[in-house]
Amino acid sequence: MTILIIAEHDNRSIHGMTRSAVTAAVRMGGDVHVLLAGADCAAAAAQAAGIAGVSKVRVADAAHYGTQTAENIAALVVQHAAQYSHIVAPGSSHGKNLMPRIAALLDVAQISDIVAVESADTFVRPVYAGNALLTVRSGDPVKAITVRCAAFEPAGPGGAAAIEALAAGPDLGLATVTRRELTRSARPELVSADIIVSGGRGLGSGEKYREVLEPLADALGAALGASRAAVDAGFAPNDCQIGQTGKIVAPQLYIAIGISGAIQHLAGMKDSKVIVAINKDEEAPIFQVADYGLAADLFAAVPELTAALA
Repeated sequence: MTILIIAEHDNRSIHGMTRSAVTAAVRMGGDVHVLLAGADCAAAAAQAAGIAGVSKVRVADAAHYGTQTAENIAALVVQHAAQYSHIVAPGSSHGKNLMPRIAALLDVAQISDIVAVESADTFVRPVYAGNALLTVRSGDPVKAITVRCAAFEPAGPGGAAAIEALAAGPDLGLATVTRRELTRSARPELVSADIIVSGGRGLGSGEKYREVLEPLADALGAALGASRAAVDAGFAPNDCQIGQTGKIVAPQLYIAIGISGAIQHLAGMKDSKVIVAINKDEEAPIFQVADYGLAADLFAAVPELTAALA
């Protein structure tokens, strides 16, 4: 049994989500190969080879893989799929764009967002916005899987995998990337941050969101997040949104400030190791999942907390 992981990378380095996918793949058993399709991506390939648990890195280096369009990579994966029992991708926006194409071309059912591995053919995934867990057993000859990376610790260093060149497939020309706009921040990336300070509609305005949360996040070295209500109100940018329709996170510490705890938000953060909630409404649903709750005026409590940390 051999498992193929489709690496998520920027042609220079491997994304942490790939490391979490390796952890999931190792639990399935068998050899773990990593496919790295990119352009001038030797540095990323060397990083992938150093991940513990990886036995081989297969590198398709060609100009038309530089932007990693899903159509070209799916065609490449399908070309080599017969060699593998499982094809695995991180459950990121890229993986969610890529894996359905692969599953359709292979005529197999996709297993999405797994959070646990019970055996080589049996997996656990959340349903109903995370309110229930479904155990799925697949009889497909090739299992197409996306991994909810927040549920698996990233694989560490210590690997010494062989790196093998893989012949590039043709450029299908079905999609072209004309521009990418990247958000740059001195703060940790939201999905991989150990500490997240997140704000909701209770903050009242974008100005208050920044005024109250940023000093606390700076004191903790934390990433900034937001509920959908806060994003829809314009308090925070879209890439800060956490929840069922936003990003799924599981940091060591999640501080929810002015967030009521709607089910859609809980689906995105309830796997956090420690949850702290600050909300003046004692009946707020967020307190049902919080490890520590403070029913208080956030505009008084948060500056006091920030001052104590400073």
